[in-house]
Amino acid sequence: MNDTVPPITEDDPSVSMCSGDHVGRCATCHRRTHRYGHGGNPLCSFCFEAQSAKWGSGVRHVGRQALM
Repeated sequence: MNDTVPPITEDDPSVSMCSGDHVGRCATCHRRTHRYGHGGNPLCSFCFEAQSAKWGSGVRHVGRQALM
């Protein structure tokens, strides 16, 4: 797990790899992250890493397409 989490005012690294219309706020910490579109996740990488540590390696994001 990453021990040094940057301040919430800094964007998640995933923001630099997606277009501006796919950027949204993390559901937990409200950091700007790649939330919408292909590869989007409602959690930033830091919050997702914390949830994976809490719930185990079985935690994964399957995306909205799996629900349809």
